[in-house]
Amino acid sequence: MTLFKRRHVLQTLGLGLATLAACGLTVASAEDRKSVRIGYAVSKTGPNAGGAGITTIPNYVLWVKDVNDAGGLELPDGSKLPIEVVEYDDRSSAEEVVRAVERLATQDKVDFMLVPWGTGFNLAVAPLFDRFGYPQLAVSAVTDKAPEFVKRWKKSFWLLGGGHDYARALAAVLVEANKAGTINNKVAMISIADGFGIDLVTAARPAFKEAGLEVAYDKTYPIGTSDFTPLINEAKASGADTFVAFSYPPDTFALTQQSQVTAFNPKVLYLGVGTGFPVYFKNNGENATGIMSLGGIDPNNQENAAYRKRHEEVTGQGPDYWGSVITYASLQMLQEAIKRKGLDREAVSEELSTGTFNTVLGETKLEDNQLRQLWWTGQWQNGQFVGVAPANRPGASKVVLPRQPWKAQ
Repeated sequence: MTLFKRRHVLQTLGLGLATLAACGLTVASAEDRKSVRIGYAVSKTGPNAGGAGITTIPNYVLWVKDVNDAGGLELPDGSKLPIEVVEYDDRSSAEEVVRAVERLATQDKVDFMLVPWGTGFNLAVAPLFDRFGYPQLAVSAVTDKAPEFVKRWKKSFWLLGGGHDYARALAAVLVEANKAGTINNKVAMISIADGFGIDLVTAARPAFKEAGLEVAYDKTYPIGTSDFTPLINEAKASGADTFVAFSYPPDTFALTQQSQVTAFNPKVLYLGVGTGFPVYFKNNGENATGIMSLGGIDPNNQENAAYRKRHEEVTGQGPDYWGSVITYASLQMLQEAIKRKGLDREAVSEELSTGTFNTVLGETKLEDNQLRQLWWTGQWQNGQFVGVAPANRPGASKVVLPRQPWKAQ
């Protein structure tokens, strides 16, 4: 198996036995166990590396540093153990991520596993997490089948909602804009032929129909597509004021650039993963204003603001405006569950399912192993990607439509 592997015991940060003792760990327990081994396989290279490198990997690095700087993971007896990381590059290959997760469980025998990036990859490894008894805190995975999955894989947790959540929220925004006379009721839609795109478009078709919106154009495209000009031209010819793309980061950036080149100016432009990346606004400046996607933040949430500041200080880059903060919150939940229940994965899973946790999201509690307090629609406004739906959620910003035409840069 040609996987990149890196293992490091972050005791090199000055955590010798004397330091461990100072942190409340007895010499006897230190002799029994030197660390808590946490493993993960994630896309460090390949087409998924862009998303993983923004949403997932930096938060893993930040969390490990935060924990080890504080002396390690606290156990129920008050002792602390540093985290030892075992990581693999899955090279954006579903086959490789499956092999790596199996190896982490059977050969590396890690205590806990963190999840890969992407809906498809989380679905691919879910049976393995379940078979080997690891809780799976699936963050970067959007699926309407989460209620079914938590019955099948009782230690799985789905934290980013389902396609119907995002589709219905978007449909509601479009209906209001149509009622106001801002846009017509036609939607042009494209989607990537992967778990994420399939889940979203499958939910969007009935959601739009029920809302009285006409899907004037509906095409899927394969992973690896780079030239979207034919799809853009066909969407333009459909007469729709709204263009929706359930896309992955490389596609999102390409669609934005190619829409400018072809002077495609829909009044509503809704793109997929990558829209909420800080680099998206950096690349597009004022042209990002008005563009919508999944996720968003409350710009006045101080806990989120503090997290964003620390993330940038430690990792050298800003977090995204959707899954990043949820990723870090999931790690805080795992940390607190270990503090309460120790290294018993069964007990930790039960605690994750039933417990209440203080995280960067505020007080966090799962409902049927799912996180439901989420921003379903966001929009770039004044240099931030803010949550606009649910509109009645505290901290929601008011959606601004129509989107202004592209400006020359």
